[in-house]
Amino acid sequence: MQTLFISTAAVAIAEIGDKTQLLSLILAAKYRRPMPICLGILVATLLNHALAGWFGAMVAAWLQPSVLTWIVALSFFAIALWTLVPDKVDADDVRDMRGYGVLIATVIAFFLAEMGDKTQVATVVLAARYSPLWQVVAGTTIGMLLANVPVVWLGARFAQRLPLRAARLGAAGLFAALGIWILVR
Repeated sequence: MQTLFISTAAVAIAEIGDKTQLLSLILAAKYRRPMPICLGILVATLLNHALAGWFGAMVAAWLQPSVLTWIVALSFFAIALWTLVPDKVDADDVRDMRGYGVLIATVIAFFLAEMGDKTQVATVVLAARYSPLWQVVAGTTIGMLLANVPVVWLGARFAQRLPLRAARLGAAGLFAALGIWILVR
C-alpha cells in the first residue's frame, strides 16, 4: 500500500495548478455538467497513466538496478524543478467539441492535455521504481481525481482560492524528497 500512497500523494500535489487542472476548470465552465466531466477525467487518466505506467515498468525491466536508481532519482529531481514552473492551458488543449458529447469531449481533451505533462512523466518514473504496477496507476489516477474533481464541482470560486505557489513548492519538495529517498535507500 506504500506504492499506492506515494503515487496518490505525488500526483495530487503536483496536479494543483497544472494545465490539466486548468482544463478541468474550463470544461466545467463550458459544459456545466460535472458528472460526465469527472467520468471523462477518470477514463482519460486511467488510459493515459496505464500506458505511462506500462512504459515505466518496461524501462525498469531493461535497466540494471543501479542504473535505474540513478535515472529515477534524477528524474524525480527534474520533476521537482519542472513543478516550480507555473502551467497555463494552451489554446490547442480546448477545442470546440460541440459535435461530441461532454464525456467524449472531456476524454479526448484531457487525454491529449496529459500527454507529456509532468504528472504523466511522474507516472512513468513511479512505475519504473515501484510495484505493483496497478497500485501506481490506481494511485496516480486517484491523485488526479483528488486534484480535479473539486475544481469541476466547485468551479472558479474554488480554483481561485488554491494556494498555487505553496502547492508548487510542496510538490517540488515532495519530488525532491522522493529523489533523495531513492538514493539513500
